[in-house]
Amino acid sequence: MSELNEKTLHALKVAFTFMPKAIEVTRYEYGEDYQRIIDQIELVREALLLNDIDPEEVDGDIHPDQTPNSCY
Repeated sequence: MSELNEKTLHALKVAFTFMPKAIEVTRYEYGEDYQRIIDQIELVREALLLNDIDPEEVDGDIHPDQTPNSCY
């Protein structure tokens, strides 16, 4: 996969913030589609990682006013 341009990368980051976390996706909540949804979440995570974006930091980047400050 090639690197994404800034506008496309930003759109991917925004979309990722609305996706459920993989650990939240269960058969009980999502039915028989749960594995497909997990696979799609992982696909987006991989695309972010390939573009040097830490998926765990995306929400704070997109919504800094809604992210608690670190206590490090």
